[in-house]
Formats: sequence, structure tokens, C-alpha cells
Amino acid sequence: MIEQHRDSHTRARTGRVLLPHGPVDTPAFMPVGTAGTVKAVSHDTLDRMGFRLILGNTYHLFLRPGMETIAAFGGLHAFSTWNHNILTDSGGYQIFSLAPFRKITDEGARFQSHIDGSRHLLTPERAVEIQVTIGSDIQMVLDVCTGPDEDRRGAEAALETTTRWARRARDRWRQAQDGQGYQGHLYGIVQGNFFPDLRTRSVESTLELGLPGIAIGGLSVGETFQQYEETLAHTAAQLPADLPRYVMGIGTPEYILAAIEHGIDLFDCVFPTRAGRTGTLFTTRGRINIKNARFAHRDDPPDPELPSFGGRAYSLGYLRHLFKSNEILGSMLATEHNLRFMKWLTDRAAEAIRADRFPAFKRSFLAEFSGGGGAA
Repeated sequence: MIEQHRDSHTRARTGRVLLPHGPVDTPAFMPVGTAGTVKAVSHDTLDRMGFRLILGNTYHLFLRPGMETIAAFGGLHAFSTWNHNILTDSGGYQIFSLAPFRKITDEGARFQSHIDGSRHLLTPERAVEIQVTIGSDIQMVLDVCTGPDEDRRGAEAALETTTRWARRARDRWRQAQDGQGYQGHLYGIVQGNFFPDLRTRSVESTLELGLPGIAIGGLSVGETFQQYEETLAHTAAQLPADLPRYVMGIGTPEYILAAIEHGIDLFDCVFPTRAGRTGTLFTTRGRINIKNARFAHRDDPPDPELPSFGGRAYSLGYLRHLFKSNEILGSMLATEHNLRFMKWLTDRAAEAIRADRFPAFKRSFLAEFSGGGGAA
């Protein structure tokens, strides 16, 4: 991680992460392409918007299309024709979110496919091997995530399992580097639920692994915003400056700006694209439901602050018509709009950091976003 600028009032920073498929300037939002595609958006569009790192999911890609298919193409980059970087989650979040379909042991996670009911064992080593086959530029260790209602005993047990699994993943990753010439990076994941001492213990054990990056997991899993920010601040303050820092699964402006303020470099979430597909648009004046009747005769774009749709200024009225007519183009344009918004937000945050005025930018933006009421 090359740190370039730091805001003098906060821990916010800009930097550059050097990866096999090119550098990534931070802070950076990663669009989520779970199955090797960001839904409703082409790779060309993502490229033109300036995204250089997208996320895929080990669990889903393992089940479909399967490693045999991806290996036959030489990896996910060639298979999907994406020439920039790919980060893959290890499947740890699916262990959490698909709890009825899995059982955790020290060996790994045994789970039943949500697609066809087939049974599989995902070990820390196997998660690394799958991500090597995918060709991930950043791969994550297999971890155990817990929700905000977990008691201390359960949180500690999950942390201990995550720590043991991370060591095993690190060893297998090093073997892939030495024996297969694998160039991708492996990031550790800090867990510990919402117990400060467990978070500290997890930071210490994760840093001992000597990995090239570190993620903060177990946030945005149903906790309050206050819990999120307190745990984020406590954990991020203990992370070294030379490592890229990644908070997993956050995708709203409030959460992202809080993360940037505490020195986080990378973040991802399905929410902006999922919201777009159902007609919710992010604007600098708040979120709007494009299907609302008040937009029927509006000839202005959703947000004049943002870049237009490939040079075209589609109106609120036309976008509403597309959604009310169930036209696929509506979901495509709204998804593109929300990703443009996320790119605009992180680019403006970076500009504010370089100008040493990040707190003022954050206050001004959130005042407008929270109180603007959407398109006026």
C-alpha cells in the first residue's frame, strides 16, 4: 500500500494498492459481481466509469459454473473478459448468511448447495485453491462471521476458528506462490464480533500472519450504526499504515464515509446495484424511488451533479416510464447511475482528503443527502 495523502483532522487517506492487473487508487468502492458479472452492467461500462477492482464470490462460482469450467478458460479474467482486478470473498459470509445449510467444524464448513442440494466441504486450504483457480488478484481467508446477537462465548469460539483457519490458508497460499507462480494477494480478516478485546486479539493474530492486506469483517450484519462506528474506530486504529484496509459489505454513503474517516481504503456491497434494479436511485440529495408518480413529467436528470449516462441525459420521467413498463433498460440505467454515484462519492472524498478538508466535505454531503429529500 502506497499512502499518498492523509487528512490532518482524521485518519482518512488516499493511496494506491499495487495488484497483478494494475494499480487501484483508494478510497475505492468495489462493485459486486457475485457470479462473475455485476448484474445489469457490462464490463465495458464498468471500465469507462473507472472501476479497476470488482468482487466475485468463491462460494457461488464454485457451485456454478464450477472450477472445471473456469480452469478450462484459464481463470475468471479470461472467462468473463474482465482485464482489471478481481477480489474474491472466501465464502465466509455465505457460511454466516446460509446458516441452515451448513455445519462448522475445525476441519472446515460442510454445506449443502442452495442450487441442487449437493453437499460439499469447504476448508481453508480448499478456499485458497479455488481462488487460485479463479485467478483472484485479492483473495480472502475463510472465516467465521457472527451477528450482533451472538454472545461472548460464541464470538470467541468463532474468532478462534477464524484464527486457526487463517494460518492454514496462509500456508496454502505460500505453497501456491512457490509451486504455481500464483501472483494474487491474500488478505486476513479481523473478527471478534462487537467485543473490543476480542477485536484487538483478532488484529494481533491476523497481523502475525504477515499478509499483504487486512480486512475488517463482521460489520454491517444487522448492528446499529453506533455499534458499527464504535467497532470500526476501535479496530481501524490498530491497523498499520502500510497495509491496505478493507471493510467488507458496506455500501451506503453514511457507512462508507465513516469508514474513509477511519482510514479504510476498500469497501464493497451489493446494495447500490440491487437498489438500482428495483428503482431506487442514489442522488446527492438523498435516495429516490423512480417509480413515484411525482417524476412522471420531469424532464431533468436524476442528479445534475453526476456524470450523464454515457453522454445521454435520460430524464426522470423517461426512467420512471421504463420501470412502470417493466423494461430491462430501466434496471440497467438505474444500476449504472448508482455505480456512477458511488464512484463520484469516493472521488470527491479523495479530492477532499488531498485538500485537507475531509470533515467539512463529509458534513456538507451528509447534510444534503440526509435532508435533501431526493430530487426536488
